Amino acid sequence: MARILVGTCGWTDRALVASGWYPPGRRDPEGRLRHYAGRFPVVEADSPYYALPSARTTRLWADRTPAGFRFDVKAFSLLTGHPTRPAALPADLRGRRRDEGLLAEVWARYAEAVDPLRSSGRLGTLLFQYPPSLAPGPAAEAAVRAARERARGWPFAVEFRHPGWWRGARTTALLRDLDATAVAVDTARGLPGSLPLTAEVTTPRLAVVRFHGRSPHWGTGSKEDRFRHTYAVPELAEWLPRVRALAEQAEEVHLLFNNCCADSAARAAATMTELLTTHPPHQRRPPPTDHPPTPPADATQADGAAGAGGAAGADGAAEAGRVVEAGGAAAAG
Repeated sequence: MARILVGTCGWTDRALVASGWYPPGRRDPEGRLRHYAGRFPVVEADSPYYALPSARTTRLWADRTPAGFRFDVKAFSLLTGHPTRPAALPADLRGRRRDEGLLAEVWARYAEAVDPLRSSGRLGTLLFQYPPSLAPGPAAEAAVRAARERARGWPFAVEFRHPGWWRGARTTALLRDLDATAVAVDTARGLPGSLPLTAEVTTPRLAVVRFHGRSPHWGTGSKEDRFRHTYAVPELAEWLPRVRALAEQAEEVHLLFNNCCADSAARAAATMTELLTTHPPHQRRPPPTDHPPTPPADATQADGAAGAGGAAGADGAAEAGRVVEAGGAAAAG
């Protein structure tokens, strides 16, 4: 049965902490993550996008979350071609030329830092979010292939921000060939940078949807402008058929809310969980496959040295928030 995990993109966002969502006595790094993991089974760790984490930090993330919790860990900005400040690099790498050698070294350090999540069973996937400047074409495909090759053996999910990637079937075929999960997105509609409502399953083990909100400032303005949105129940309910289709084809589905102003994401995640509980998807038997299902890897993001926030995941539904199982009710923790 497919397991549907709902959570947010980060747990230490300043606006979330200031909103009062964390109760008194649970506002220190350990308390925040434990509180979050008691309410949701998956989280996106986005702090590694801004700076390489340490293995000590991710080990703390694993220690502070229950068995079955999932961390989807965002790739460091340099690994996805985003502008990266020299200060974000480790001190001994700041003067190096930005070439394949530097990418290989940064990847090695990133992988070493994230490994405690994988070894503890808490890694959901690595999330490689590519910028709008990465338009589809041979050079872009080569860059994605090179990133996948470096991450060989790791669960690997890809979100494209250039709308051109989903015009036609080529991207779906590319990601299937790379054994990479296609990340579906919910954004504002009808804007120049709007992304299509495409929800493709490209790996049997995992499907991911990121809900960015529907701000009219998507693609422009400040972070707050781009992601400020309060989801209405009908906006979430319209995703239920798509979630049902994903659950029919994947072993696990992650729904992550990135409308990160105050506690909007947490409230939307709770509402989506309730919708799935009262209208659970029904799973059909998946088509036969040449290889057995791959158990999901583990990942954890920690309220630790870098001040990042945690996530929840799926191996123990009763231990980590609520997991909705396709064809049945939610398991409550």
